[in-house]
Parts: sequence; structure tokens; C-alpha cells
Amino acid sequence: MDLWEPERACWAEGAALVCGVDEAGAGPLAGAVYAAAVILPPEWKLEGLNDSKQVSPKRRERLFDRIREQASAWAVAWADEREIDETDILSARILAMQRAIDGLAPAADFALIDGNRDRGRAAAITTPHRAIVKGDSLSASIAAASILAKVSRDRYMEEMARRYPEYEFERHKGYPTRRHYELLRKYGPCPIHRRTFLKKL
Repeated sequence: MDLWEPERACWAEGAALVCGVDEAGAGPLAGAVYAAAVILPPEWKLEGLNDSKQVSPKRRERLFDRIREQASAWAVAWADEREIDETDILSARILAMQRAIDGLAPAADFALIDGNRDRGRAAAITTPHRAIVKGDSLSASIAAASILAKVSRDRYMEEMARRYPEYEFERHKGYPTRRHYELLRKYGPCPIHRRTFLKKL
């Protein structure tokens, strides 16, 4: 499958530097939501590049290194659990994505955003952009961003697992698994839990 069609359409419209943007961690009960923005060299080929959810953890790690080494620009950003609770998860996702776009050097002329939402109640994508449903399986740049966002968030949650070992974050990365709920009921929430996500406790 050709993953460069969305980028080519942007180039044809006059945007020279096109970034792909994706986020990871909208669903967990704990921790920040991460986002990445990536500008790839035009028509760059990387075997195995796909939506991060379709790629094994080991391959994700290898792709993560290759993308960071060879991208024209990349940036990772996040919105933390406090910002999620103060607004809502959609606004926090959008905030993290715009922060990632803003972190690019050189700056992007245009952004391809994964999904169908470009604004929340308290945030909006302000860079010229286009939203693409299932963009991480249709655009090389968005697929690369999905890898950077996913690996960055997983590494962050492994760090949080060392800080709060009783919650076993290294196993479930904060997602609402049965085991995570068991540990929450046993220990109560820790500082990185999203209070607005804990209605079921």
C-alpha cells in the first residue's frame, strides 16, 4: 500500500514541509497523553512502518530509533493528568498534538492529523491541517508519528512503574485492565491517576 498519497496531495497544494501527527494514551486511567509530530524526507521508505498498534513492541523500538535518526524533523509532547482532569481528554489530546507540531524545527507548513477531531472544548489545532480517519494506516508521516508517540509513552509509563511499583504500570501502561482496577481498589489512586477517569471505583 502506498503511504505517501496524503503527503503528495499537500505538496501539490504548495505545502513543502508536511508533518504527520498522532497521539497515544487517550484511554488509560493514569499518566499523560503523548503526541508526536514527524516530517519525513519525501518518499522515504522504511520497512514495517505502520500504525503502532499493528507493530510488535520490539519492532516499534527499532522503528523508533530509525525514525528519529532519519526524519527531517520530529518532536514529542504531552498533556499531563492534571491538564486532562482540568479540561477533558479530547482537549488534552489536541493540546499535546499542537505542542508536538510547535516543537518541530524546521516548522511544518501543513499537518496531517490522525482521526476526525481537530478541536476540543479547550484546545484546537491552529496549524493549517487536514484530519484523516485511520491516518496511521494511510500516511507515512502519521504512521511514523504513531510509533514515536507510542514508544515515548510506554517508556514514560515504565518510569512511572519504578516510581509507583504497586500499580504494575509496566504491565498495563495505565490502561483500564482488570488487574489495574484491582490494584486501584487496594491502594487507591496515586498522583498520576486521572481523577475524572475513576468513576467506576
